[in-house]
Formats: sequence, C-alpha cells, structure tokens
Amino acid sequence: MVIEYADLECPYCAGAHLILKELPITRVFRHFPVVSKHPRARALAAAAEAAALQGRFWEMHDSLLEDQGHLDDPHLWQRARSLGLDLERFEADRRSAPVVERVERDFRSGIRAGITTTPTQFVDGVAHPGVPSAELLERLR
Repeated sequence: MVIEYADLECPYCAGAHLILKELPITRVFRHFPVVSKHPRARALAAAAEAAALQGRFWEMHDSLLEDQGHLDDPHLWQRARSLGLDLERFEADRRSAPVVERVERDFRSGIRAGITTTPTQFVDGVAHPGVPSAELLERLR
C-alpha cells in the first residue's frame, strides 16, 4: 500500500501519478494543496472530494492530473458532466463544510507527517519525497 500526499495542480504529482497508476498497488490519496505555488489546488481537491461523494473520486483525480491545462471551473463542470455526476450536487458538495474539512484534515495530517514537498509517498511508514525513484519502484513491483 502507498499513501500519497499530492497537489492536483502540481506537475510533479501528475508525473508521479502516471507512474503509480501502472503499478499493481493500493493507493491511498491524501490532499496536500500547496496554494502558494498552485492557486487552484484547494479548489481542485474539493472537486475531487465532491466527485467522491458520487462514487467518482479516482476518475476525477485521474482526469485532473492527466489534463492540467484545463483546471478552471468551466472545465471542472465539463469533467463532472462527462463522469455522469449530478452537477447541482457536485457544485454544492465542493463548497460544503464537510468537503472543505476533509481537504484540510488531509493537509494537517501531511504537516504532522513532515511533508515538505509534493508528491510524497509513504511505503511501510517511510517517506519518499518527489517523483518515485527507481529504488522505490523496484520495491513496489
């Protein structure tokens, strides 16, 4: 199992995602929006969590990381539509207190875990910051 802390607007996180999605592993995702570098990161995390409430977290997650050139609200709505989400519910959920708290809870847990960069993967309790190294990938195969 890999616990990954990532920012959905981070290009390095997108690169790590493309590598990790090909591995036969269980991924546990934690939001770590770095808004000082990625101003849409918190909004994207909330969009992913709103999609999760309709059973589509990983689909939204993958879509955001695999097309980072289109992250503004009209594109979020288009993604939600293409995933078959109820748009009114998606809009309400992504702005809701429970979704905002979920993202903040993940972020705080990352701070407590010592996260200093995104992405960071934890395997067997050991942090591996950055895009997965060849050594880490060998362990995960």
